[in-house]
Amino acid sequence: MSYLETTENVYREAALKPDVGLCCTTTPMWQLPGLDVPTIMQEMNYGCGSTVHPRDLVNNPKVLYVGVGGGMELLQFAYFSRQKHGVIGVDIVDEMLEASRKNFAVAEEMNPWFSSDFVDLRKGTALSLPVEDESVDVAAQNCLFNIFEVEDLKVALKEIYRVLKPHGRLVLSDPICDQDMPENLRNDETLRALCLSGSLPMQEYIDLITEAGFGTVEIRAKRPYRILAPGQYDTPENLFIESIEVCAIKDPMPEDGPCVFTGKAAIYYGSEEYFDDEKGHVMMNNQPLSVCDKTAAAIASLGRKDIHITDSTYFYDGGGCC
Repeated sequence: MSYLETTENVYREAALKPDVGLCCTTTPMWQLPGLDVPTIMQEMNYGCGSTVHPRDLVNNPKVLYVGVGGGMELLQFAYFSRQKHGVIGVDIVDEMLEASRKNFAVAEEMNPWFSSDFVDLRKGTALSLPVEDESVDVAAQNCLFNIFEVEDLKVALKEIYRVLKPHGRLVLSDPICDQDMPENLRNDETLRALCLSGSLPMQEYIDLITEAGFGTVEIRAKRPYRILAPGQYDTPENLFIESIEVCAIKDPMPEDGPCVFTGKAAIYYGSEEYFDDEKGHVMMNNQPLSVCDKTAAAIASLGRKDIHITDSTYFYDGGGCC
C-alpha cells in the first residue's frame, strides 16, 4: 500500500466517524458576523491552522480549497463569495465529499445567507486538479501538502500555480520541523498521513513554493504544534513540530529572486527626515518599514550605523516593500 492509499484510508475513516484529535488547529476559528458553524464541521476540522483571511477575499473571489474535510473552511470561504459555485472543493475521498454535502445542509438551516450551491464539490486530487487554467483568485489547503513526498509536493504546487489567475494567492497551513526527521518516521505511511512525519524544514518548504514560480511569499504565522517524544515515537530525541501559515502570490519572479517576507523591519534613526536607498525603499525617520528578507540583507550590507534591521517575527501582516 502506498502512502497516498494510507492517507485516503485515514480520512475515509475520519469522514465516517469524526476524529476530533486527528489534527489540532492552533489558530482560533474566525468569528464572523452572521456566520454560525455547525458543531459537526468543527469536529471535522482536520487542519493545523487557518487559511481564511478576509484581506485575501475581496471582490467576490473565485476560491479553490483542496482537501475538503468537514466543509468548515469551505463555508467560511463562501461567506466572502456568495455566488453559485463561487467556491470549489476538491477531495479524492468519496466519503469526505458526502459528509461535506450533509454538513452543508445543516449549515443552510443555521445560516439564512448560505446556499449549498455556493460550493462546487469535485472529486479529484491535488496532483491533477479538475480545475481550468488561470480560473481561481484564491487557492487554499490546510494540513494536506505536508503529507506529500517531495516529488509529489512539487507536482501539487505546480498544479495550484496553473489554476491561479495572475497575482492570485495560494494560502497554506502545514506542520514544519527544522530538526532532522529520522528516516524510519519519515517513511512511516501512517505518521505521514497523520500530518506528522512529512514535516519539512521551513526553508525547504519555502524554497519548494518559490521554485514552483511564486514571486512573493508571506509567512503570516508560526506556532508550536507537536512534540514527537522518545518512548511515544521511535526517535532518540524530542522532535519539535511547528505549524506555519503562508500566503504565496503568483507575482512575476523578480530578476534577483523571490520576495519572502518573514516579519523583518528596517528602522532608520539618523539625522535626516528620511533615508532613500534609491532602489525603491524610502524609510521615514524612526518609522519601521516592513521589508522582505532579500531587501533586509541588501540594506544591512550598506553597513550604516543609523539603520536597524529586526529579526524575523514570522508574523507578517502586510505592508512595506521589497
